Amino acid sequence: MALKDWIFLSFLVMKCFVVLKVEGMVQEKEDATIPVTTLSPPEGNTTFLGGTTWCVARPGAPQFDLQNALDWACGLGMADCRPIQAGGLCFEPDTLLSHASFAFNFYYQQNGNSDIACNFGGTAILTKNNPSHEKCIYATSGPRIEDMKSEAPPFPNKSLSIMWWKIAMILLLLYSGS
Repeated sequence: MALKDWIFLSFLVMKCFVVLKVEGMVQEKEDATIPVTTLSPPEGNTTFLGGTTWCVARPGAPQFDLQNALDWACGLGMADCRPIQAGGLCFEPDTLLSHASFAFNFYYQQNGNSDIACNFGGTAILTKNNPSHEKCIYATSGPRIEDMKSEAPPFPNKSLSIMWWKIAMILLLLYSGS
């Protein structure tokens, strides 16, 4: 083999080594940013301390404030408000207080049952009385199948590294045969 072939192969092997190192560093940085899900209750969780609680609209709260809080919960708060839309299981009774209670509770249950998740500008309160009625079932906390999915870091992507090693080996075999 000529000197230029050895130089080329050495360069290729060094490139493969650099790619492996960079991929490892990128994977380590990714792993450091992935949150780890735990099943311990979050701080301020009242469900685990004193039984199940629900977040409902405060009777007597100003209608304007209730409407703003409901709009926020169903919008930016990302509460699932389909059940309180016309034809939904929780549409009746068709009152602002009832619809706000459902949306507030959904947000509260999805956000750790903490006191701060049941504020809504002072228009909501916590209760130990289940507000569910007829076919309208208000959410409660507790482990759900979708919450139990693993959020562990994925296996590192070694396919790119393996590809570079295969290319290096093929080139090495090709040049050693000449």
